Amino acid sequence: MGIWLVTKVEEYQVRSLTHTLAYSTILVFSFALAGIVCVILFFVSAPYGRHARRGWGALIPNRLGWLVMESPSALVFALLFYLGSAPRNIVMVIFLGLWEAHYLHRGFIYPFSITDGKKKMPVLVMLMAFGFNVGNAFFNGWYLFTLSGGYPATWLKDYRFLLGLSIFLAGYGINRWADLRLRSLRKTGDTGYYIPYGGLYRWISCPNYFGEIIEWIGWAIATWSLPGLAFAVWTLANLAPRARAHHAWYREHFPGYPRERKALVPGLW
Repeated sequence: MGIWLVTKVEEYQVRSLTHTLAYSTILVFSFALAGIVCVILFFVSAPYGRHARRGWGALIPNRLGWLVMESPSALVFALLFYLGSAPRNIVMVIFLGLWEAHYLHRGFIYPFSITDGKKKMPVLVMLMAFGFNVGNAFFNGWYLFTLSGGYPATWLKDYRFLLGLSIFLAGYGINRWADLRLRSLRKTGDTGYYIPYGGLYRWISCPNYFGEIIEWIGWAIATWSLPGLAFAVWTLANLAPRARAHHAWYREHFPGYPRERKALVPGLW
């Protein structure tokens, strides 16, 4: 019986080590993939929103597309919190709350706040975003709630947590304010685009993207984790090229567009 138990423990340890190594390898590979995707997006804008165009296959209504591709982030992360083996304490609850604050809104509120319900996006874009969000929520959730072994309550006083939380909340606030400012420019059913003013729009074209990038940099610092860093890198890789495309689009379609504005970083770029 003792030999059987030892054998089973050794088998479990080998499986766990194998899973951990595979997990880490995929994460490291994702950094290189993020760089490749970033370069591609500087030349090919994702075909939805103001950059929508033909030639990308079947289309799906915007609201349904956003719901399908964003909601898995909230659901998968919450499931991994429930199933995780790491001790659940106030730190874990805060991490869950921060993640869900972003993705419950993005997946279940934002789609129904879109003023123009007639616009569509390619199914291909929805599926790619769906796949990324499932994987991203899995890697972050599995690490935090299982692989990490848990964070002690003293983590709440750690400078990394305090700094990361502050940055996350600042980014979240900027992102939400900028989105609301954009939405206020349209009435229900309006399909037009307008120049936003006020706040960070004085200096950059895309404070919503600026805020989201800051948000997930804060997450990476607060969790002090490789999955968190990977998410921050992917956010930058996706949104920096799109901010540049938005900025160029504004200048092309509005001759009087403020020349002093930058695309994403005030005074720089």
